[in-house]
Amino acid sequence: MAARLAAIGVDLGGTKIEGIVLADDGIEFARERVPTEREHGYEHIVTRVAELVARLRVHAPDSSRVGIGTPGSLSARDGTLKNSNTVCLNGRPLRDDLTRAIGLEVVVENDANCFALAEVHAGAARGARMAFGVILGTGVGGGIVVDGRVWSGPQHVAGEWGHHRIDDDGPSCYCGQRGCAETFLSGPALERAYVDAGGAPSDAAAIAAQAAAGDGRAVAVLDRYVDRFGRALANVVNILDPDVIVLGGGMSNLDVLYTRGVDAVARYVFNDELRTRIVRNALGDSAGVVGAAWLAAG
Repeated sequence: MAARLAAIGVDLGGTKIEGIVLADDGIEFARERVPTEREHGYEHIVTRVAELVARLRVHAPDSSRVGIGTPGSLSARDGTLKNSNTVCLNGRPLRDDLTRAIGLEVVVENDANCFALAEVHAGAARGARMAFGVILGTGVGGGIVVDGRVWSGPQHVAGEWGHHRIDDDGPSCYCGQRGCAETFLSGPALERAYVDAGGAPSDAAAIAAQAAAGDGRAVAVLDRYVDRFGRALANVVNILDPDVIVLGGGMSNLDVLYTRGVDAVARYVFNDELRTRIVRNALGDSAGVVGAAWLAAG
């Protein structure tokens, strides 16, 4: 074990903080998960992360930095965190405060970027030169990995396909725009559309099952969802032309996305065929923390 290099990664989520120590050959040395306890505020979260890393360092004594994945991204202007759904982190110098608390260099990246990085190094996009990682869950996000490295862009918003507009008359989005992909493709958006169509409150899996059973409302709602999925991802393909798109998040469990969803992307892409592979993730909930470790190793 001492002969291997090891990297520490942390997935800083709204309800849990998960840490991992990953060897350079992909072998896992240690993993630990603790509740975030965000109700106790920003300083408490910083302390929780620092204490977790201190315990993990026993397994990686030679590590010089830590990778942290979190919703949101660092401001290119002042380095504070922005767009995090753990709102107490927003506007705070998270990277600098964690660096002081941990005593190591800290690299912070959006959790969708960490997801994409993990799937390229150890998952469904292994070996792809350009991969686009999609998060379809409570929100909609994405990450771009080129030649094994995250591309975050000068604004640190590369891959944020959830906030490109696909309908000028669509619902209002928390970002201040209307008709963003997130307002149509998130889990809550599908559930809301079904209720608006007269259906009983149901989760995405139940709506898909009802559609398969012939429920007319569910069929119509799911058809619209798949069509918008196709339009939105075709825009990504038209701009990036990635080798592979990996789907993650709760909505990625909908089998229809890998059949009629792929057909919808092909229908709208600016080409006579779709050569980009669209695949289910291989790492599941582990992708974020594994990606954070690869971030530290890179």
